[in-house]
Amino acid sequence: MAMLRRFPITCWKNFQVGLLNEQLVFLSRSLHKSAASEALEIPATAEEAMSGRLVQPAAAETDDKQSTVSETRIKSLTEMPGPNTLSNLIEFFWRDGFGRIHEIQLEHTKKYGKIFKSRFGPQLVVSIADRDLVAEVLRAEGVAPQRANMESWHEYRDMRGRATGLISAEGEEWLQMRSVLRQLIMRPRDVAVFSDDVNKVVDDLIKRVDCLRGQQSDGTSVMNVNDLFFKYAMEGVAAILYECRLGCLENNVPQKTQDYIAALNLMFSSFKTTMYAGAIPKWLRPIIPKPWEEFCASWDGLFKFSIIHVDNRFAEIKAQLQRGEEVKGGLLTHMLTTMEMSLEEIYANVTEMLLAGVDTTSFTLSWACYLLAQHPDVQEQIYAEVTQTLGPGTVPTADNVPRLPLIRGLVKETLSRLFPVLPGNGRITQDDLVVGGYFIPKGTQLALCHYSTSMDNENFASASEFQPDRWVRKEATDRVDNFGSIPFGYGIRSCIGRRIAELEMHLALTRLIQHFRIGVSPLTTEVKAKTHGLLCPGAPINLQFIGRENLTDSSL
Repeated sequence: MAMLRRFPITCWKNFQVGLLNEQLVFLSRSLHKSAASEALEIPATAEEAMSGRLVQPAAAETDDKQSTVSETRIKSLTEMPGPNTLSNLIEFFWRDGFGRIHEIQLEHTKKYGKIFKSRFGPQLVVSIADRDLVAEVLRAEGVAPQRANMESWHEYRDMRGRATGLISAEGEEWLQMRSVLRQLIMRPRDVAVFSDDVNKVVDDLIKRVDCLRGQQSDGTSVMNVNDLFFKYAMEGVAAILYECRLGCLENNVPQKTQDYIAALNLMFSSFKTTMYAGAIPKWLRPIIPKPWEEFCASWDGLFKFSIIHVDNRFAEIKAQLQRGEEVKGGLLTHMLTTMEMSLEEIYANVTEMLLAGVDTTSFTLSWACYLLAQHPDVQEQIYAEVTQTLGPGTVPTADNVPRLPLIRGLVKETLSRLFPVLPGNGRITQDDLVVGGYFIPKGTQLALCHYSTSMDNENFASASEFQPDRWVRKEATDRVDNFGSIPFGYGIRSCIGRRIAELEMHLALTRLIQHFRIGVSPLTTEVKAKTHGLLCPGAPINLQFIGRENLTDSSL
């Protein structure tokens, strides 16, 4: 196996085409079998089935259905279609392609097929927009998959002497941190204990909605709901991570919290030049210093905020121990009392988890409410399910959510399909692979096009339509349990905060629907998505929240 992994790419020049294809087929099957058997404990028969698919072309419609794997010609990256470097530069830097990454996925998939290549400066990226090929790539991963280009994150941490967290770490370091955290927040029953904490934040969200709509002349409208949900998500995540309240939903937000919000906004405003730092040479920084300076300043603000709250809790724990008191608490308390990670690693992890959790929740809640407002019939179906299941006035908990399939379907249809917060995901191949009939060398950057697969009618019938009940029906034609939609990733590198985010969204949406009928404000025109690091609303979403106690039977 070690010999196979060192198989040099230069051998392409030393063998005739026929012999080369035999070597590559053998190599790809061996590598795939090893990754599958070691990481997933897949039986040999299943490995053979998967490796057979791995070397087939993406659009596998051939005249001769009986052709064997060995007869399939393996193509090189030079034969792979895709836009050239100049057209990419024009698209992204002249036509604001960074704000339309999700649309470009669809355009390129239609033009070049479901596997294509692109160049961003010196970087070659292979994009995969086919559900089955995405599945094969992810299933072939080893025990520590490597994310796509995070050089700018690592450079900042090296410069400031900061540790990496779960998002930015790789290899053995990442495995150790994940093994600590997965015990605390990966399983539903572990996250269920946070129901009371989250519901207290939802209480404040409902009060804030009442306050904001009371400020408008119609007494129902809330302007720019994403700002509201951003503060809710930040308050909810912090209540779990920091074990304290930040005051995000108060009339007067504390200055320290305002500073963090500013740093977070600065982080995403500098996305275009930092997440694609590999495409922008470092020698340009003295000439155009602002993007890198803003990126570093935003991280400085995020770390500063986390350090303050971690140190405060650490001081409280020390004081409790000195008084001989029993120390009780949640996630942060566990990390600080067990010290299975260093203090710098704790700083890094809570910083990165808060960064990742806030916008995922806030954008999804904004889009979900917008979709409910546009589809009142669906909204009333969900309201009926909630009232019939919970009864009047019942505050839902994590234990109730499994009995609310339409609430869960609403989140999935929004986050998993129509508006995935991450329109794409990245990987660096750790072995030579053959995907869709192309030889992809080790170290190649892959872009997994989740937005494209989620909007593919082959994966989801009537893909452009809002149908939360498709996740309840689970008919064969809906194909809901597939790799066409994986908003939280897959396997060992899947999002560790998934259960927390889902709990926040499920409880918030359930209680908003209990209290209000949500409608579109006359001040809102059609809102389209824009890629700004994440897939976010391209304009403010203004909604009406009409108290259900004020509705007559005929208006329901």
